[in-house]
Amino acid sequence: MKKQLLSGLVAAAVLGTMALPASAQNIAIVNGKAVPKERAEVLRQQVERSGRPVTPDVEGQIKEEVIAREIFMQEAQKRGLEGSADFKVQMELARQTILIRELFTDYQKNNPVTDAEIQAEYDKFVAANGGKEYKASHILVEKEADAKAIIASLKKGAKFEDLAKKQSKDPGSAAKGGDLDWANPASYVNEFTEALLKLEKGKTTETPVKSQFGWHVIRLVDVRQAELPKLEDVKPQVAQQLQQQKLVKFQEDLRAKAKVE
Repeated sequence: MKKQLLSGLVAAAVLGTMALPASAQNIAIVNGKAVPKERAEVLRQQVERSGRPVTPDVEGQIKEEVIAREIFMQEAQKRGLEGSADFKVQMELARQTILIRELFTDYQKNNPVTDAEIQAEYDKFVAANGGKEYKASHILVEKEADAKAIIASLKKGAKFEDLAKKQSKDPGSAAKGGDLDWANPASYVNEFTEALLKLEKGKTTETPVKSQFGWHVIRLVDVRQAELPKLEDVKPQVAQQLQQQKLVKFQEDLRAKAKVE
């Protein structure tokens, strides 16, 4: 009796083990229909790509989402919505979107950005942004007369920062007393750059400087050698930028070769 019972338990265990892989393939059974785990895995990958950690709570949310989708999908099918013209059009657009995404992914996989390309792009950046950086402040007004009045006030001892906070029309620097922080002089409009380069450290323009934005009163606070980031610090960003440039060129080449009538 005991031997037969033990044999039955072993058989049940073996059968249970054999059945496990089949049941493990499904996340749930909804109205008698199996919901494969692959659906949850796809959503899980999407969450991971967004940078959000997949915690046990998130795993539970994913499972609930997959089950809810199956419930709603079954109801839509029951109502015959799969046969509607609108559904068919949207399915075609979805198919195109997925296929195009796969095309771009395949291109990027087979055309990776090389270290040599990254180095060359970084060298171009250094060449364009090397040299000296200037720390400048300015007061921007609409009329030349207002700029002249500000220069006169400065000569009488008024504080540049105070006048900038009260009168400057530049929303980005007014609250900071006109401070523009460190920058390559070439980053400003030509008129501003030319006036800035003529100034000595600690000096202010004697006459207003006109640009497309209005009239400027400019002060050169300090000058230093440009402090550029090291290649290893910006390598991921450079690689991403180059990858995007390659993809854009790939798209443009395909459009150029296509015969459109």
